[in-house]
Amino acid sequence: MRKSRRSKPQAARVTRALLQEWPLPRPQGDDDKNARGSVLVVGGEVSLPGAVVLAGIAALRAGAGKLQIATCRSIAPLVGIAVPESLSLGLDETADGNISAGSASALSDLIAKADALLIGPGMKGHDGERKFVSALIETRDKSPIILDAGALDTLADSPSALQRFGDSSVITPHAGEMSRITGRSEQEIQDNPEEIAIDAASTLNAIVVLKGSRTYIASPDGDLFCYDAGDVGLATSGSGDTLAGVIAGLVARGAIPLHASLWGVFLHGSAGNRLAKRIGRIGYLARELLDEIPPIMNRV
Repeated sequence: MRKSRRSKPQAARVTRALLQEWPLPRPQGDDDKNARGSVLVVGGEVSLPGAVVLAGIAALRAGAGKLQIATCRSIAPLVGIAVPESLSLGLDETADGNISAGSASALSDLIAKADALLIGPGMKGHDGERKFVSALIETRDKSPIILDAGALDTLADSPSALQRFGDSSVITPHAGEMSRITGRSEQEIQDNPEEIAIDAASTLNAIVVLKGSRTYIASPDGDLFCYDAGDVGLATSGSGDTLAGVIAGLVARGAIPLHASLWGVFLHGSAGNRLAKRIGRIGYLARELLDEIPPIMNRV
């Protein structure tokens, strides 16, 4: 007898109508910047200073009230000039231009005050960086945490690193990064993104934003969503940093991590669609996504 194939999990589509069921926290007329939350972005090798710049500005464009960026000491002044709205903190760095593994303790005060901690933009996942990220996660005594780019490799070493944060952490891997986390091949992940996303969310106890031509968002509780309205132009350098920053900014404002992830993916994709109409399907830059976020967010 021919065996029947197991049906794939059904994902709810991320649409404007869906998001309107979960509106973002609205600032009151007398709220100050502290009421909209503080984001701490940690990352950036010497060769990749722009990643934390994109992520930080994206967090502000998503409505966060305050921003701090921690990066390698030699590039911190440049980052501060590029993002004058942010505090820029320089961390000890290695001879290879990576953040030193022993720098985590220098961030304890900022971590304690942050409403959202984004780790990873501009990191490549070197051994020292993974130790640094592990130490940061241990330092964090409250949620939430967003892990992106090189910080994700830490989960391959320590799959239980996020367990104590409940379902309030977010990871934003593409297929290659998910392969390193799970040990499964990129092809398997591309063939079964729904199942991989759900399994990873349950195993890691985190919201999973599995990026691709269709982006799947899964929660540890088994919720599954799909955003399929993006276009090829979003596959550009710095685009993932921008998405991670938007999610962090929304979390800082008070959105629960699942809703922040759904809104973030939608805003990011819609920004790309607006640029595609104005500039072309390919050729726009990740930095150009930033200015599109507020008008889309306010309209929806």
